[in-house]
Amino acid sequence: METYPFNPEDIRVQRQDIGRDTLLVVTGGEAHIGAASTAYLEADEYKVSTTIVSGHQEHVLSEPSALHAARLLGRTVTVVMGIHYDCITREQISEVGSVVARLIDEALDTSKKIF
Repeated sequence: METYPFNPEDIRVQRQDIGRDTLLVVTGGEAHIGAASTAYLEADEYKVSTTIVSGHQEHVLSEPSALHAARLLGRTVTVVMGIHYDCITREQISEVGSVVARLIDEALDTSKKIF
C-alpha cells in the first residue's frame, strides 16, 4: 500500500478555460476527487453549488476558491479538488490551505495564460 506523507510542494492547480467558463483541478498527495464546487452569477449575486464525496473535506477549500475565482474572472468557475496526505496535522492542513490559495491566485493571473 502506497503512503502519502505531507509534501505541500506536490500540490498542483491545473486551469482549463472551457469556452467562457473556467475549470480548476486541484490535487496533492494521493490525487482523487473529494469535492466539486461551481460558482456562478445569478441575479447579480455569485452563488456556489458543491458536490462532496462522503467522508471528504475538500469542500472547505473548493467552495471559497470557486467563489473567489468566479468573482475575479467574471465567469462561471468549477473547482474540482482532491488532496490527501496520511496522518496530517492541523498545522499542515492550514499550510495546505495557504498553498492552495497561492496556487489558485497564480493560475488566475489574467496576465498569463495557463492551460
